[in-house]
Amino acid sequence: MDVYLYVEGNSPLHRLDPRPKMLLVVGLIFLAVAAEHPLVPGALLGLVLAAAQVAGAWPALRRVRTILLTIGGFSTVAWALLARGTTPLLGPVTVESLLYGLGTGLKLVATIAGSVVFLATTKNEELAAGLIRLGLPYPVAFAFSTALRLVPTFVGTGATIIQAQKSRGLDVESGHLLERMRKHIPLVVPIFAGAIRSANRLAMALESKGFGARPRRTYYLELRMGPGDWAAVAVAALMFLGFLLIRLTGWGEIPGLHR
Repeated sequence: MDVYLYVEGNSPLHRLDPRPKMLLVVGLIFLAVAAEHPLVPGALLGLVLAAAQVAGAWPALRRVRTILLTIGGFSTVAWALLARGTTPLLGPVTVESLLYGLGTGLKLVATIAGSVVFLATTKNEELAAGLIRLGLPYPVAFAFSTALRLVPTFVGTGATIIQAQKSRGLDVESGHLLERMRKHIPLVVPIFAGAIRSANRLAMALESKGFGARPRRTYYLELRMGPGDWAAVAVAALMFLGFLLIRLTGWGEIPGLHR
């Protein structure tokens, strides 16, 4: 079972240095949360989907589509009901609250989808190297990249355990939602045991290879910024500038909205 989000490819996004890609993701998050109106996050989501098309990152997005739809839909409905406006629409929902709910849902979907596209086009080794070149200590960068690597490993372990239990006659798919959740509770113990075992093996491997024995390290992966990378940095700078302009001018606010 392949649980990693990275998708092999040779697209322009794959060839970008990880540092400008990190700046693009941060700029995307800042610009998405800058405005209340759904126009800005909707346009950003369109750009993210276009980037996914260019990079061939649709397999990674399809794996998280349920999460995206659930978070986006729940946020839209919740804020449409909780926020208040001056133009009635349907029951407690007003035009302003609906716009605000759509904007909030699109913000979450755009930022999560953008992060998924980043992980789909960036290897863990490139991510660690980029963090180090940005000034983070090597242990911190290694811990961050290892966390990203271990999460899908644990997910794969859980899927393997569930499949093994199914082959032994365990039925985890019948019944209502709460009953299915209750059937998964006994699987938590072997999953945590496998996670602890994997972490212990990783710690022994690091100790045997002298992790942290020398303050200075050499790296197999050397990062060099090219014209395309600097163009991506310029786009990220425009995103940050757009964030400042929206915040200072108040553009993108929804008139008549009361949160």
